[in-house]
Amino acid sequence: ICGFSWSSFVSRVNLSLSLLQTVEHGFPHQPSALAFDPKLELMAIGTKSGAIKVYGSPGVEFTGLHADTTAVTQIHFLPGQGRLLSLLDDNTLHLWELVAGSCRCVEDRCMCPHPLHPHPPHPPALLLSATRVTVLLLMRSGDLLCVGTEGGGVYFLELPRLSLKESQTLLQDQIIQRRVLPDDYRCGKSLGPVESLQEHPQRPGKLLIGYSRGLVVLWESTSRRVEQLFLGKQQLESLVWERSGNLFVSSHNDGGYSVWAVTTGNNVIHQPVSSTIPYGPFPCKAINKILWRTTQTGSPVVLYSGGMPRASYGDRHCLTIQQDKEHVTLDFTSRVIDFFTVHGVEQDEGRQFDEPSAVVVLLEEELVVMDLRTPGWPSLPTPYLAPLHSSAITCSFHVSGVPPKLWERLANAGRAHWPICGGKNLAPPPKNQELLLTGHEDGTVRFWDASGVALTPLYKLSTANVFHTDCDPSDDPQDPSDDPDMQQEEEWPPFRKVGCFDPYSDDPRLAIQKISLCKYSNKLVVAGTAGQVIVLGLSDERSAHPVDVSVVDLLQDREGFTWKGHDRLEPRLKPASFPPGFQPLVLVQCVPPASVTAVALHAEWNLISFGTSHGFGLFDYHRRNAVLARCTLHPNDSLAMEGPLSRVKSLKKSLRQSFRRIRKSRVSGKKRPVATPTSKEANAALAEQEDVAPIQRRIEPRSADDSLSGVVRCLCFADTFLRDGTHHGATLWAGTNSGSVYAYALEVPGVGSGRACERGAGEGGVCVEAVLGKEIQLMHRAPVVSICVLDGRGKPLPDPYEASQDLAIAPDMANAHSVLIASEEQVFSLPKVSAKTKFKLTAHEGCRVRRVALVAFGSVAQEDYCEHTLVCLTNLGDMHLFSIPGLRPQVRYDCIRKEDISGIASCVFTKNGQGFYLISPSEYERFSLSAKTLTEPLCSVQLDRPLHATPARSG
Repeated sequence: ICGFSWSSFVSRVNLSLSLLQTVEHGFPHQPSALAFDPKLELMAIGTKSGAIKVYGSPGVEFTGLHADTTAVTQIHFLPGQGRLLSLLDDNTLHLWELVAGSCRCVEDRCMCPHPLHPHPPHPPALLLSATRVTVLLLMRSGDLLCVGTEGGGVYFLELPRLSLKESQTLLQDQIIQRRVLPDDYRCGKSLGPVESLQEHPQRPGKLLIGYSRGLVVLWESTSRRVEQLFLGKQQLESLVWERSGNLFVSSHNDGGYSVWAVTTGNNVIHQPVSSTIPYGPFPCKAINKILWRTTQTGSPVVLYSGGMPRASYGDRHCLTIQQDKEHVTLDFTSRVIDFFTVHGVEQDEGRQFDEPSAVVVLLEEELVVMDLRTPGWPSLPTPYLAPLHSSAITCSFHVSGVPPKLWERLANAGRAHWPICGGKNLAPPPKNQELLLTGHEDGTVRFWDASGVALTPLYKLSTANVFHTDCDPSDDPQDPSDDPDMQQEEEWPPFRKVGCFDPYSDDPRLAIQKISLCKYSNKLVVAGTAGQVIVLGLSDERSAHPVDVSVVDLLQDREGFTWKGHDRLEPRLKPASFPPGFQPLVLVQCVPPASVTAVALHAEWNLISFGTSHGFGLFDYHRRNAVLARCTLHPNDSLAMEGPLSRVKSLKKSLRQSFRRIRKSRVSGKKRPVATPTSKEANAALAEQEDVAPIQRRIEPRSADDSLSGVVRCLCFADTFLRDGTHHGATLWAGTNSGSVYAYALEVPGVGSGRACERGAGEGGVCVEAVLGKEIQLMHRAPVVSICVLDGRGKPLPDPYEASQDLAIAPDMANAHSVLIASEEQVFSLPKVSAKTKFKLTAHEGCRVRRVALVAFGSVAQEDYCEHTLVCLTNLGDMHLFSIPGLRPQVRYDCIRKEDISGIASCVFTKNGQGFYLISPSEYERFSLSAKTLTEPLCSVQLDRPLHATPARSG
């Protein structure tokens, strides 16, 4: 491929092409730390892979990556400075500053014994353990950092240089040697690691130091003396000051918390003012963190994580909110990492109370925000960081240029105020609205606003209410409200299910496999694992109606076939209630109920086509009748069923073919060059071995009786010439796993001979007919990945309704059309079956085409000029671009790691040169092949003081 120059093509049309990773959408994978800057109103999340992501108002995002993939254990903002500190699991500390669209590491220091104890140069392992960092506290002055360690010492570092101030170091021995300390704290074990450091809210320089054994010390850092000792009896977990500084609260590992009074004249406090175990008296789990926020009503808001009764609810992940008699236990489906409240912090504005407005909870799988100002404390919808994987993503579909009417009907009106609103989004408003649809394992389809940096949830559609599932609500046991004993048990703790992450599916047959949406007619087709194909229409009103059900037998009563897979889903026969939005019109069930592998929708003709591992069908949803059912199974393929035997046979064949290829490579006697598949050396070596073109690769022929050869890989509707070169009409194209292509001529009322109109009720007596026009068998039987018809100018045919409603340029019907067929191992063009252009892409190393798209690249010089290019993603994770219709290779990019099988399988392209693929179960990576069309963070933060001039260092 490298033998062709891309520069000539670029200079001719002034197209600007490049591969850029632009933004990551979704919830960070494996979060491990949380921080909030109340002055800049920015939130930071650290992950186990060493990433730091900073979020403000929608569109304001910053990203930083540590050099090592080590877990971030703590993050702390330097309030108002646009800087933050990160502590990693390897005991290193890093200082970051925010720059345009990213974070930059400006200083880093190792928090192992080297800076604390310079000698000896190689300290023993015991010393390493004794000085491991457990907690960090940034003083309000912003120039001093307190470091608590596992050995019980407290060290002070000067910012921003992170240099140690040895004169202020506080070791544990200085506390133990005090005479007023009781004997039970002196002998035996030490005071334990430092668990918490908190600065006095009114008197800077005073510190609360909490040790794990329960002792709390009020330390005056200026005069270096202990002002008070608080003798806790339980293992300490966390500390928090009350706003006035007269009280502080401690939480413990027995599930309780205590309120302590800070008084003058008493150096040793033996008992707290109050102590309670909220969910006692039976043994409870530890309260890991507690917050105490004051309000004008007089009753503080107390928030804490954990504390659940061990025997009954020890496996629950909970956060409790209490204020006076109001008490809610938020019940999550994943572990609580950390949380903070959004409240007033400025002391000079006369604020005497915290008045928290929201609590932000970082969970292992999602972010939950609760509104503390509204009665009942409801949850707030998130404009970003929504968990894409609330149920596992099984497919995705992108729609660009969404019409305003459809957008308005999908968008949520009156979205609640988002409490994290720092920074300013500098990106201009998007020219076009874009939708990303994701299908999920639980049978839901979620609609996302993909127009900008923030991937915002718009709408959620559930298909489960169309069927009787294995976990149907009618099959649930007796309602707990009917049983007094059960009702009493559920009253305490007052649980409330919060969050949308639910990794468990009621019925695996509900999983969505294929999605197709017509943005002009508001018709949606959703296909699933059990052979179900649902046609839905958009409605603004709630309705209750039965769903028409049709069964299509793809085997056509083939003898000797036994289905050993799952049963089909049973549809509801009684009218079901459907909320406003997309509502089901008709349900098509394939027989046998195999997973749907391909689907196509042509709303202008009221037709849908669907394919499985056994064949494909054509359905007229306007008249509710099946037009075509074609079996694609090979006569020798008796195992085209989703059972264990077919997998065994497929595995054996795959191993056999792999060994065969290894033997052939050894017999050749030539060592394969270690180079990219596009290098000239590799091309020359292969050209010597075989009589092939220098830029092409050898293709491995496949057996005709490969199992699963009947799987339908792609479907395509087109208004083109099939029977002859003078009369065009509706056609259906289907490609299979064995390299077969079927082309059907369709008799659709009102379509053909240059005529296309909306079919109405007056045509009720006319039925759609399908006649097989052509059947093509690829020589090497490679699976057909994509089929697309090009008009006389070599341009893709417009989408349904675009040409008839003057939304796009009408296709050229004066010249001959071409059909562009992309197989797993070849890309070639065939007009009227006779080969016109062919390009063999497959590599000798095992390259396979996985995704294909026709993309319009715009010109930089001319705003209204663009050219279409064929983009291929292979199983090696690289992108190949070809000109059409000539199929000349233009450029190649490395995009996805070849080991990232999930990312390659999930990739979806947009029509303007962008794309998405999963980099984790909860995150999409967005990329762009066009430098003209980019979606990336363009934002700024207004700092309250300028940054120091510090040289940048890689972190």
